[in-house]
Amino acid sequence: MKTEKIILGIDPGTAIMGFGVIKVMGNQMSFVQMNELDLRKVKDTYVKLRRIFERTLELIDTHHPDEIALEAPFFGKNVQSMLKLGRAQGVAMAAGLSRDIPVTEYAPRKIKQSITGKGTASKEQVAKMLQSLLQIKELPKNLDMTDGLAAAVCHFYNSGRIEVGKSYSGWSAFVKQNEKRIVK
Repeated sequence: MKTEKIILGIDPGTAIMGFGVIKVMGNQMSFVQMNELDLRKVKDTYVKLRRIFERTLELIDTHHPDEIALEAPFFGKNVQSMLKLGRAQGVAMAAGLSRDIPVTEYAPRKIKQSITGKGTASKEQVAKMLQSLLQIKELPKNLDMTDGLAAAVCHFYNSGRIEVGKSYSGWSAFVKQNEKRIVK
């Protein structure tokens, strides 16, 4: 009997939070929903954070995800932007954790690589690959939605795999660090 799993992917942001939901049956994934929370007209930072928290809880109550995947803020030169993104990510995490849902973060480069095979892929390339993978009829104009969906798909591809965030310089390094996994 196949087991069903729902994965909620979130691209946190204080201007726009993109999100996507996929359903996993066995080793097959299917598209459920993608959308965005537009916060550009909200001036108060704390109101934005509350809305991110509340919308994430709404998504949890609607879709009952088994796991949540978040795009981690990328390191940039603007410390204030990093702080704002970190706060947005934190409240989205807190919403999931308040409902005892496991949360996993993925670097933007890891998400792009998981979807397209190239860590430097553009938003458009990621969106087109998702459209093909999930048979999405029409892509949205705003690609923050597909960024959230990409986090969910990345999580599907990386679930039960090698530790997230771990990298290897080649096969010999992988073998050396994973001797227990090698069948002789």
